[in-house]
Amino acid sequence: MAVNELSQTPNALRTHIGIFGRRNSGKSSLLNALTGQPAALVSDVAGTTTDPVWRAMEVYPIGPCVWIDTAGFDDEGELGAQRVQKTEEVLQKIDAALLVVTAGQQDCSLELHWLELCAARKKPVVIVVNKADLSEEIPAALREKQVIITSAKENRGIDEVRQALAAALPKGEERALTEHLGLAEGDHVLLVAPQDIEAPKGRLILPQVQTIRDLLDRKACVSIVTEDRLAHALTLYKQPPVWIITDSQVFDKVEALCPPETKLTSFSILMARFKGDLAEFIRGAAVVDTLKETDKVLILEACTHNAVDGDIGRVKIPGMLRKKAGAGIEIEVRSGNDIPADLTPYQLVIHCGGCMFNRAHMMDRVRRCQAQGVPITNYGVFIAKAKGILLRVSDLDMP
Repeated sequence: MAVNELSQTPNALRTHIGIFGRRNSGKSSLLNALTGQPAALVSDVAGTTTDPVWRAMEVYPIGPCVWIDTAGFDDEGELGAQRVQKTEEVLQKIDAALLVVTAGQQDCSLELHWLELCAARKKPVVIVVNKADLSEEIPAALREKQVIITSAKENRGIDEVRQALAAALPKGEERALTEHLGLAEGDHVLLVAPQDIEAPKGRLILPQVQTIRDLLDRKACVSIVTEDRLAHALTLYKQPPVWIITDSQVFDKVEALCPPETKLTSFSILMARFKGDLAEFIRGAAVVDTLKETDKVLILEACTHNAVDGDIGRVKIPGMLRKKAGAGIEIEVRSGNDIPADLTPYQLVIHCGGCMFNRAHMMDRVRRCQAQGVPITNYGVFIAKAKGILLRVSDLDMP
């Protein structure tokens, strides 16, 4: 991470807005008008945008956001079909959609289909009838719907689109990482952060940084140690810390030293509530007790990285699974956006904390598992369950 990026909002915490429409409907021009800068390449040649293009910026009144300019969903041919598939995958990651239609357009069958796709995924949509400098005719199929007439070329209707997007975004989704911990001003929170081979050189991992910042915003007194200095650190304080937040990988070591009056949780469990559905993850973790050697488990990593010795998703969790269910249990690991469409062959999905995903993306995966009847949990909840301490480290009742 470059120095000038340290004060920027991480993409995972930004509102994600996808721009969808046919080729040459003016999606890229509209994006440039909305952001007030040349964020996307514009051309009169249909199909200029071939893959989703991501642009992070601040746009009033939406705030920090990521705009995703997509390829036209009317693309043709074998390569075009792959581009449309990439465009559809963007629906997993967005908080709201901008559907761009050309003024005077006659056939809106594709647009109506994409409205159905958005509705099925519970994504709010703002419909824009663009190129009003050429025509202001609203397509017949959309006249009963609420639309905004725009001209990106003349910068007309642009502010209306910004306001409509801000109004359409889900309300009540604002959440803080440590809000539920019930901290009072001045409470001491001790963080345990192993600086092992997986820790990035010269900096902390994102969940640790986000937790520190959130605790400081709550006027908590924050200290941080590696797990080998925890016992010594606990002797330095007049009173035990109110909370200890640890890396899930050292749960058992930290739990053994944690004072009985101190509450314990992990960064991954904080992320489970912040980005996903902690109650669903706890229900999913219950499956661990019933896993058999003939079962199949899918491990999902939000980010892509080279596996190293002691890797939590590729070494440690598989080791725990084999110890619990037997050496023959089948374990599959996938990274980034690589997730099977059919999850039914798996008896359990174990997801990482998802610090690189926004909440919409993580919840899309949770709902996909729910729809297919496949239990899902996350790293921290799984490890706590496997270690027999889930009841202590979660503030929700066990299923």
